[in-house]
Amino acid sequence: MPKLYEYFGLVVLFYANEHEPLHVHGKSQGRESRATVLMVNGVVTAIDYSTVAGRLPLNGQEMRYFEELVSARVDDIITKWIDFFVLHKPITPEHITKRLK
Repeated sequence: MPKLYEYFGLVVLFYANEHEPLHVHGKSQGRESRATVLMVNGVVTAIDYSTVAGRLPLNGQEMRYFEELVSARVDDIITKWIDFFVLHKPITPEHITKRLK
């Protein structure tokens, strides 16, 4: 379960047995939501945020942080997905202490 980022109590990660489409999970205090990156011809067209079956969704502030982080780092998330799932490289987590917005 490679952790990508820590951001104001929110942990953003991939599960090691993930599947396409490209997505990340945001977790905080037992709650979890998912962000799916939608692309056409290699260009990000949208980011779809959704709940995770069997988990309570992130609360309001946590969800704002999740959306803020994914929007700001979407290109890096794509690179990390390729590195981990295609090239089988390890991922080094990043602890972000300043607001990205």
